[in-house]
Amino acid sequence: MNAAIVFDLDGTLVDSLGDIVAAANRMLIDVGHDPASRDVIGRFVGNGLPKLVERLIRHCELPMDRHAELTQLTLTHYTAAASETTVPYPDIPEALAQLQQMGCVLGVCTNKPEMPARHVLDALDLSRYFDAVLGGDTLKTRKPDPIHLTASFDALSAKGSRLFVGDSEVDAETAERAQIPFLLFTEGYRKSPVVEIPHTVSYGAAAELPSLVSRMLLELEQTA
Repeated sequence: MNAAIVFDLDGTLVDSLGDIVAAANRMLIDVGHDPASRDVIGRFVGNGLPKLVERLIRHCELPMDRHAELTQLTLTHYTAAASETTVPYPDIPEALAQLQQMGCVLGVCTNKPEMPARHVLDALDLSRYFDAVLGGDTLKTRKPDPIHLTASFDALSAKGSRLFVGDSEVDAETAERAQIPFLLFTEGYRKSPVVEIPHTVSYGAAAELPSLVSRMLLELEQTA
């Protein structure tokens, strides 16, 4: 089995919302604004840091001409403490190890900037499972542009079937545009009901992944 599986990071492999919220609120405090709630900032996650900051600026009625400055400030805060409260979802290391044992080659395609993404993977001892990591600033584009996802697959050595695993509407749109089968993790940062998010299969626990992947790859082989 020489399949390639690419994973989203935040909300799929790791629960990182606490550290993202902390960095965003440190930025707001720096500019003299009250912190925003976890729920508000959580609604802004998914399209990369620049978009998160843009949405936060609009929500807090800050000057949009400070976008670049506030994005960099938020990134500085986040990079300094990207793994303080971030943890893998339950059974993620075991599932990734089992997928590797099955012969799958694994990668990460995230809208988080590449440096903090790699830091999080290193800090949580997950880097060893991945042969490629493409962040939101690795290319000139990011999800939902399918080029971001296809480039992530191209960075892997596998020549077989391709699967994408994510948790959000952005991930679903990316997979759909790239014409890649999509596994939707239902317990991440999605904002819509599962039935409204296009997906091939859904799952609620990482322990389900190896058997789901095995079944999907068998079906893909039979229809090839």
